[in-house]
Amino acid sequence: MPIRIPFSWPDFRISPDWTLFLDRDGVINQRLPEDYVKSWEEFRFLPGVLEAMGRLSNLFGRIFIVTNQAGIEKGVLTHEGLEMVHRQMMEYIQYHGGRVDEIYYCPYKADLDPFCRKPNPGMALEAQRDFPDVEFRRSLMVGDSDSDMAFGNRLGMKTILVGDKPDNGFAYNNSLPDCKMASLADVAAYFSGLV
Repeated sequence: MPIRIPFSWPDFRISPDWTLFLDRDGVINQRLPEDYVKSWEEFRFLPGVLEAMGRLSNLFGRIFIVTNQAGIEKGVLTHEGLEMVHRQMMEYIQYHGGRVDEIYYCPYKADLDPFCRKPNPGMALEAQRDFPDVEFRRSLMVGDSDSDMAFGNRLGMKTILVGDKPDNGFAYNNSLPDCKMASLADVAAYFSGLV
């Protein structure tokens, strides 16, 4: 999927006081169809992500990962197992010159509509409590699903939809992205002025 930028997009600029919110599965690592990444052995960075994280770390003042991880409530993943995956992921990102200020995750299934689960705003509000300098109107959400776009839009963020997830049908109210790009690598290249 080529980079597709709306006509109004060239007016959009970021600066070091902006915050980047990133989904994990399908943005940073390969999504496992009908399954969860349960161990480091199942985790695969998507092409160009490690280099992209280095570039994005130089552009954004804060970077957060916000990820729904219902596998914990379903009993196929533990909090400790998820933290081990994230610790290894962070080591690779840092080794390649990247940075993530914090990772937030929601361990619950969608059936009870938990406040922490995207598209609900809980994880972003937690990030703002932890880092009071975060302003949502100066934030960008990059994700691969309707719920990511609705999460960003409900908080007044700019949004970029990446990847080609087949079930994206804009099912949530206000889930239309501001822009579509093929990958996080393309997002980094665009904001670095390389395309």
